[in-house]
Amino acid sequence: MEEKQLFGTNGVRGVVGESMTPGLVLRIGQALGSMRPGTIAIGRDTRTSGPILVDALKAGLMATGCDVVDCGVLPTPALQYIVRDTFAAGAMITASHNPPEYNGVKIVERDGTEMGDAEVIALEGRLVREEYTLAGWRGLGAERAAPDLVERYLDGILEHFPTGVGAGMTVAVDPGSGPAALTTPNLLSRMGCEVHAINAQPDGTFPGRMPEPTADGLKALAEIVLETGAAFGVAHDGDADRAVFVDDRGRYLEENREFALIARHVCRRRQGVIVTPVSTSQLIEDVAAATGCTVRYTRVGSIYVARTMLGLIAAGIPVAFGGEGNGGLIYPDHQFCRDGGMTAAMMIGMLAEAGRPLSALADELPPYHFISKRIHTQRPDEVIAAVEAAFPDFSADRTDGVRIAKGKTWALVRRSGTEPIVRVMVEAEDRLSAETMRDAILERVAPFIG
Repeated sequence: MEEKQLFGTNGVRGVVGESMTPGLVLRIGQALGSMRPGTIAIGRDTRTSGPILVDALKAGLMATGCDVVDCGVLPTPALQYIVRDTFAAGAMITASHNPPEYNGVKIVERDGTEMGDAEVIALEGRLVREEYTLAGWRGLGAERAAPDLVERYLDGILEHFPTGVGAGMTVAVDPGSGPAALTTPNLLSRMGCEVHAINAQPDGTFPGRMPEPTADGLKALAEIVLETGAAFGVAHDGDADRAVFVDDRGRYLEENREFALIARHVCRRRQGVIVTPVSTSQLIEDVAAATGCTVRYTRVGSIYVARTMLGLIAAGIPVAFGGEGNGGLIYPDHQFCRDGGMTAAMMIGMLAEAGRPLSALADELPPYHFISKRIHTQRPDEVIAAVEAAFPDFSADRTDGVRIAKGKTWALVRRSGTEPIVRVMVEAEDRLSAETMRDAILERVAPFIG
């Protein structure tokens, strides 16, 4: 299959005024409207460039005769929930976790998933060939505003939990001035929680912290957790399809450990396959073994996880859970996309049932040590082949690059789709074993670096 040229794993992104322009978004709108005629739902995050890019998107869609329903500022998973089985397609103006000068476009299919590779390549082809089905003046589309549709998303989450499940629980929320400022505090309050929020005013300059929720960037959230005696703190990225946590002791909960805890909670009630990329921690194998589930690995990227889950279900194979080790978790009884709001709510449900603090639950997990490194190289395929050849007694999974594993030690070596680099990830039960594995890989690929 051809490779995508413009779109990456999660849509197309770029610096506004440079690679990301209203002209490009207009053409994306024309291409999408030509491929998915009908009524299209659109939304945006809080970036300052959002309004002009939304206008360009609307113009492109309506020029093809599509009607547009503008859902306003809302999380990406909220738009996906709204689109599912209701609209011909959707489009979200967002750059997710990128800095404020970036923006982008994510395309949502009728089933609520992001557009797959084959269809994205077809859309890119229309852009290159300027192949649009434009309407005459009598057939142009119309638009209407529907900011209230986000309530459908919040209600959809709440129906999975008992009324008042969070009563008596204090939580801290950091939406990072993104669209979750309009949803997550409200959601957790409706679950019965006492909510303390920071960076909870929508602001596309992101004055409190950058859209990527990192341990350093969440120090203020950790302080609020400790000051208020909160059960946890939750933070979102720029479009709130991910959620990350600070525990009751103010400690950043590494996202693979978050995934393991919530997967364990879900899989005790829902048997089947856990679907996750080859970059995910060994912790998920441990959870699967303890709960009677199995693991199916995919390429790196949430769309591959979601589509694999749907494929398994279509084949009659039960699916328990899915997600990535970055706080992007997928709940098959809710919707097939990463959903930060649902993850925040699930943490409430998990702790209410466990009756124990998050810190205690996290400390029960095995203390794996994870290392990630970027290698600059013009010879990525040779790097990957060299690593596989150097460890013949390791099993090899070629789903995405090569993932080699032996016992509790594994390494993933995969090329970037956008840069001349290879990403190396190593995990082992202790620091020394992980560092030894990393050094062995670096020594083997040294001739190909530079």
